Amino acid sequence: MLAARLHGPRVLRIETLPQPGPPSASEVLLRVAVTGICGSDLHTYLDARIGDTSVESPLTLGHEFGGLVESVGSDALDGFGQPLRPGTRVAVDPARPCGRCEWCEKGLPNVCRRLHFCGNYPDGGSLCQWIRMPARCCFPVPPEIDDESVALLEPFGVALHAADLARIPIGGTVAIVGAGFVGLCLLQLALLAGAGVVFINDPLPWRAEVARQLGGRVLAGDHAAAVANLFAETGGRGVDVAFEAAWADHSVETAVELTVPGGRVVLVGIPSSDRLEMKHSAARRKGLELVFCRRMRHAYPRAIGLAAAGRVQLGSLVSHRFDLVQAPEAFSMNAAYQDRVIKAVIRC
Repeated sequence: MLAARLHGPRVLRIETLPQPGPPSASEVLLRVAVTGICGSDLHTYLDARIGDTSVESPLTLGHEFGGLVESVGSDALDGFGQPLRPGTRVAVDPARPCGRCEWCEKGLPNVCRRLHFCGNYPDGGSLCQWIRMPARCCFPVPPEIDDESVALLEPFGVALHAADLARIPIGGTVAIVGAGFVGLCLLQLALLAGAGVVFINDPLPWRAEVARQLGGRVLAGDHAAAVANLFAETGGRGVDVAFEAAWADHSVETAVELTVPGGRVVLVGIPSSDRLEMKHSAARRKGLELVFCRRMRHAYPRAIGLAAAGRVQLGSLVSHRFDLVQAPEAFSMNAAYQDRVIKAVIRC
């Protein structure tokens, strides 16, 4: 089968690998349909690492995906606890927590210390034609959700978890720093949760325009301009909740500056430097709550329900489509934010 494998910073190659063998007990063999390119994939592509995890040998990237069940092992129960059948279209949770540690038993599988995750070294990902996965990671999807939207249920689930952490007050004010795919999902969720107004800032004008179309109030300009514009809009008050959904550099400080005393800042982005940088006094003197979003937990059933009901836009945010053999070009384009990219997907 074909797979897109990373050999070093910006060195992504299409290679032929053996097709996975038949699934073992509690596993399924999937034909991958679509894989999305995530910001965390771009970190790994650019630096051959993410955080303190380095790519030490060729790695198949990709973790936002859905596919078709080709075969099942014995006792293959899906994420809803039901038997999986060949021919079922599924969204796939790329995270494989152990299910037995202290944190898993507390209902916090996203912080499992023995977690395996597709496309995160040393675990291979979904930029390939077939993949074996635990059946419990697979969630059947209705025909109302197209294949591209199925793949995007994973980053949407991250946004859903972040929105849960934010505890958005009904009628309150929200700011989002970063209008990438997750930021645009957060915008939609904040409005669904009853926020009175949602401000959003992004340096790329085409992303800001999409945010405006989705109902956001765009804060134009860089850090200083965005802060000044928001204070002008709110009479100097600021917002109840701020999300940082960019690359967690100066964007963290922007989110902190935008938030009212006693407010909450949810950090979703991942910094390339693996360092958190902000003005300490700005957060301390306001008594802010800083909440870190680690992937998601138990989000797929709700994500599927919202997408199937048409309550959120996912597939319509896809701006670029590539075939698997074009993955190196797709990553190069996306990493440089060329051609007005918002969300790129790869048809596997």
